[in-house]
Order: sequence, then structure tokens, then C-alpha cells
Amino acid sequence: MRPRRRTRLRILVDILRVLEAGDANVSRLMLEANLSYARLLKYLEELEAKGLVKRVEDGREVRYRITARGAEFLREFDRMLRLAEAFGIEL
Repeated sequence: MRPRRRTRLRILVDILRVLEAGDANVSRLMLEANLSYARLLKYLEELEAKGLVKRVEDGREVRYRITARGAEFLREFDRMLRLAEAFGIEL
């Protein structure tokens, strides 16, 4: 049996969970969220447009940081996950 592919929502959550532990550069995000460079940039662009992450530039270094709105999204996602599991639904 093949492992299930991550949904778009799960990928976004994985990125936010990495950032929940602190600011991260693209290399760390690629490694910990298990994404290619091109896919990661696409998702970061979306998260930034929605106000869930913030791009922080310091000279040549670019890092990403979760916003208060991103942290709230993760809290609500966890609530939704617990509710779904209580009803035997897998997200």
C-alpha cells in the first residue's frame, strides 16, 4: 500500500509548524517541511499573501517568521483536527 500524499492544507500546516519553533531560512524550511525549493517558495508566497507568515530580510539573509494570524490558524487547525478525530474522520 502506497503512503498517502500530503494535502495542500497539510503542507501549509507543516511549514507553519516549523516556523512555530522560531524564524527559519529557506534551507531549514525545505529540510524540515520536506519540500523542494520551487514548491516551498510557492507555498511561502501564498502564506505571506494571506498574512500567516512574514518575510524578514537582514542584509543578504532572508528568514521567515510566523505571524499572530498564522499562530491563530494553527490553533484553529488543531481544534478542527481534534473534532474530526472524535468523529473518526481523518484529515
